[in-house]
Amino acid sequence: MNRPLVSTAELRDRLGSVTVLDVRYEMGGPPGRASYAAGHVPGAAYVDLETDLAGEPGERGRHPLPDPEAFGAAMRGAGVRADRPVVVYDAWGGRAAGRAWWLLRHHGHPDVRVLDGGWPAWVADGGAVETGEPAAPTDSTGEGDFRPGPGVLPVVGPEQVLDVPVLVDARAPERFRGETEPVDPVAGHVPGAVNVPTTTNLGADGRFRSPDQLRALYAAEGVTGEQETAVYCGSGVTATHDVLGLEVAGIRAALYPGSWSEWVADPSRPVETGPTPA
Repeated sequence: MNRPLVSTAELRDRLGSVTVLDVRYEMGGPPGRASYAAGHVPGAAYVDLETDLAGEPGERGRHPLPDPEAFGAAMRGAGVRADRPVVVYDAWGGRAAGRAWWLLRHHGHPDVRVLDGGWPAWVADGGAVETGEPAAPTDSTGEGDFRPGPGVLPVVGPEQVLDVPVLVDARAPERFRGETEPVDPVAGHVPGAVNVPTTTNLGADGRFRSPDQLRALYAAEGVTGEQETAVYCGSGVTATHDVLGLEVAGIRAALYPGSWSEWVADPSRPVETGPTPA
């Protein structure tokens, strides 16, 4: 598997030879562009999750996968080239950057990494900061040439979800159990799912846990990679964080892009509440 993370030290050493994308976004938080203008990794281009990494909300969920051509155009505008490594970061523990990582890999880019610890780690480790809003990609290569190919990473749709042997719900435990639902109209989870919230993937420093630690934490919930595994969340964004965490652990997992927001759009689909049965 392609090593999916890069450290702040590695990025600092390679800053002139990679394309950097700032994907700052947080559900319910302020737009990321203002944060980008206030300070970002030198040369980074801002990518808007809502417009560049998702399609229009509807029956396919709140953040359906974007049209490939629209996604490709956004990536070219950000300076992404097919032959140049890409590093993506956010300030949300990698939950938004994971979406960019997944989409680029899904559409054929061979070398995409998530900055481990994101913007907070970059600043804490003394990384250089650039401010302002560049008129065009600051990458010396200028406009990118990335053309998205057919999707290659595994995905499942609502018709296959109940047949997946190991289905992981990446949402917070209280949402999984159906005790609260702040976003979608129905509370609960897909029957048979196990809950591995995205916080499981990170240590106290906001960086990803080691591969051995992640394997043990996922194995405790029955996720070992020995059976087909898929991940969902509320709208298909933070699920990519669990896909990323599993990749760090050496386990390949499919994504259910529509996730809970698509699942509950059809009232005939079954819903469970409460914890995972022992």
